[in-house]
Amino acid sequence: MQHEDFMRRAIDMALRGIKDGQTPFGACIAKDGKLIACHHNGVWENTDITAHAEIVAIRDACRALKTIDLSGCVIYSTCEPCPMCFSACHWARIKTIYYGADISDARKAGFHELSISNAKMKQLGGSELEIHSGILKEECANLFKIWLATPGHRTY
Repeated sequence: MQHEDFMRRAIDMALRGIKDGQTPFGACIAKDGKLIACHHNGVWENTDITAHAEIVAIRDACRALKTIDLSGCVIYSTCEPCPMCFSACHWARIKTIYYGADISDARKAGFHELSISNAKMKQLGGSELEIHSGILKEECANLFKIWLATPGHRTY
């Protein structure tokens, strides 16, 4: 699978999450070109503010691979990871983050985001994570429009 294929899987998960009353975020983790885990945000579903798509996907990947060391894994996120998710990727030793929409897109949609970029966190923290932005950016940003048009949508 190619990068855009994995991102499309993350977008599909975000759409599923929106349909299930969740927020418009999806993330997939792959290793050696194989999908390991894919999940949408589950904050409202689990009444857990830490159940971001990336965190849930990391938890699933760790269980699937029976390790907390996700070296060699790549994460695809529909939106630039928040500081918590970026830190979790770093601690899990994920190799690369690919994301679509920017954290500023999440803020514009009403999310209570900290406005610090992954690039700045990488620089300040000395992380070795590779970061690639703008993968299917328009499709990922459109998730916010779909979510905002959904009756009963809730932010956090």
